[in-house]
Amino acid sequence: MKTARTQIRRIPKRANYDRDPVYDILDAARICHLGFVVDQQPYVIPTIHTRIGDTLYLHGAPASRMLKVLAQGVPICVTVSHVDGLVLAKSAFHHSMNYRSVIVLGNAALVEDLSEKADALRGFVEDIAPGRYSDCRHPNSKELKSTSVLRVLIEEASAKVRTGGPVDDAEDLQLDHWSGVLPLRPQFGSAIASSDEIAMPDYLRSLVPNDA
Repeated sequence: MKTARTQIRRIPKRANYDRDPVYDILDAARICHLGFVVDQQPYVIPTIHTRIGDTLYLHGAPASRMLKVLAQGVPICVTVSHVDGLVLAKSAFHHSMNYRSVIVLGNAALVEDLSEKADALRGFVEDIAPGRYSDCRHPNSKELKSTSVLRVLIEEASAKVRTGGPVDDAEDLQLDHWSGVLPLRPQFGSAIASSDEIAMPDYLRSLVPNDA
């Protein structure tokens, strides 16, 4: 997946072009940002995504300007990022973040096949909460028609990852300032039920283990 366009030039030792790490970072992301240009105006739109094999799927309303434009095959850039920690160095200059990020370059195509579209919509729901698709009503024909799904083949992509602690200059190591990493991890809060009559299923309860 490494190409001249996806090659990491700034700190190349943090780059990875292998499918498994790229896909792991994509799959762990709850949101992506989709960049494209219309009439020389750049746009970056936050949206959700799902991956099935070597294909990234996006979706939205057929009336969406974003989807209408992307369906024409304009070049796009899909990015995801995770902040894993704040890196506090002894000098202001060396403060940083631990992160995982991916960019995917390509072109989108409209999914016409209803079976493929249904599989993609299942993927969106399962990414929200694994096990949820079998525990909700599936889309009917009207809902399938009122949803546009785009596919992007993952052929050009790169990951960039920073891990570890601060990298202080030797002359700063004896300074009387705390340094280290403050880890950041996303977690669910307490569930807010819309109905008191239905017990939370185990596959959701496992996400919020402190809930009764």
